[in-house]
Amino acid sequence: MACKVLVVCGSPVVASANLLRRLAGECDHVVAVDRGLDAVLGAGLGCDVYVGDADTVSDAGRALVDAAVAFEVERHDPYKDYTDLALALDSVRRRWPGAEVVATCATGGRPDMALSVLGLLAGYEDAPIWIGEDKVVARILHAGESWTIEGAEGKTFSIIALAPNTEVSEHGLEWELDHSPLGLLADTGISNIVRSTAEVEVHTGTAVAYLLHRGFIGTVGEQENP
Repeated sequence: MACKVLVVCGSPVVASANLLRRLAGECDHVVAVDRGLDAVLGAGLGCDVYVGDADTVSDAGRALVDAAVAFEVERHDPYKDYTDLALALDSVRRRWPGAEVVATCATGGRPDMALSVLGLLAGYEDAPIWIGEDKVVARILHAGESWTIEGAEGKTFSIIALAPNTEVSEHGLEWELDHSPLGLLADTGISNIVRSTAEVEVHTGTAVAYLLHRGFIGTVGEQENP
């Protein structure tokens, strides 16, 4: 049976310690990505693997990376062709083939990096992939994948195409779609409202679906279709 891996990214906007502890408790393994190690340590957690070039991690975190005794270390030269997250996802593929991924500390900070993160996560097609932050749960949906959302009446839902020729259906929301095209990064699916059990399906292309909440920390993956 495939496992679930928490990937703690290096955004300067850090998820709360409560959320990190909850997500780590739901997952089988934890991967810290550069400065993400500080978020892990700040929540009183450990990790299985550290991946990065150690250019943004704190001095205390770098000392642990240098020691390489508390966790496995995949350290890379800062002058590399790929971001730390790209290398971390490659590490997940090698270590735990077919693993479901939950990414956190992934959406804040520099806007160019945040967009790159979405692109990298969208490229992970091995298994379901989620983004879990304090104010949002998101799911990357590839062609043929769907998300059932229960118990979220009144919450804001958005879906944005991350690939050309994306076609989606949405039911159980204020404005429903039926095999409707979404323009690449267009605003057609922004700021919908959940009215009942919601069913969201991507027929072609790739999209990121967001469920926004106010102070609610949900269980990532509990609303996924079996």
